[in-house]
Amino acid sequence: MGSPASGLRERQPVTDLVTGPSAPAERPSATRRATPAWVWALPPVAVLAVVFLYPLALVVQESLAPGAYGDVLASASFRQALVTTVWLAVASTAGCLVLGFVLAVVIAFVPFPGGKAVSKFIDVFLSFPSFLITLALLFLYGTVGMANGVWTDVTGDPSGPFRFLATPWGVLLAEITYFTPFVMRPLLAAFSQMETAQLEVASSLGARPLRIVRQVILPEALPALAAGGSLVLVMCLNEFGIVLFTGAKGVTTLPMLVYGKAILESDYAAACVVAVVNVALSVGLYVLYRGVSRRAGA
Repeated sequence: MGSPASGLRERQPVTDLVTGPSAPAERPSATRRATPAWVWALPPVAVLAVVFLYPLALVVQESLAPGAYGDVLASASFRQALVTTVWLAVASTAGCLVLGFVLAVVIAFVPFPGGKAVSKFIDVFLSFPSFLITLALLFLYGTVGMANGVWTDVTGDPSGPFRFLATPWGVLLAEITYFTPFVMRPLLAAFSQMETAQLEVASSLGARPLRIVRQVILPEALPALAAGGSLVLVMCLNEFGIVLFTGAKGVTTLPMLVYGKAILESDYAAACVVAVVNVALSVGLYVLYRGVSRRAGA
């Protein structure tokens, strides 16, 4: 018989049986570096500089002609255009806020057939060009529009009484008509997030509809109203097509003054001065709009 020691087999560690000598894992080269972030920013910055910043710099440079700012800022036409631009923008914004709030409340909280279709149409309306709305108003209330045509057919008068489109009130009506959906869109989005239980509780406690609107709906709508109103104010300040297509000869805004100085009078230095002032006002209002939108969570 062999000795017990000779019958025993030496056991190797399990790790030696299962795995052999492992090769070191491949690692990325330490010398390999990622592309700096500023390299990726160069193409869009270059495009922006060529398309926007360079033309803007040329406008600013042209406006720095000797005596250009003094002559333009001291002229009565500039002061009148500035006042007209500001009051039209403020009045249009106020009208859009009131009309947009009322229409948004009706669409959001008053059930009626076709309410969803109207809400969808508002999104489509935002894509319409401003001159299209002005042309529609001209077809309705223009000198040879439908309203004047019906009046002359009924009364036999040679002309109708509707001539307000060529006045500041016509421009105001066209701007309110076009820009009201820009207030309604954020309002409808805010109303869709409201809890209907608040309205049901207020109604069960005996609150009348006007009180519910004033104490429940309006506080929830204030951030959306502020954001939409700021946006409309900026756009009304720079509106050109509506004023041009209404044919209101007595209404001269800053964009119209730029057009007149550059195209009609070939006074490019004065046109650039007015443009720089308009841009400064627009940028200031845009900063206000972004601040309001940020606070509103937009």
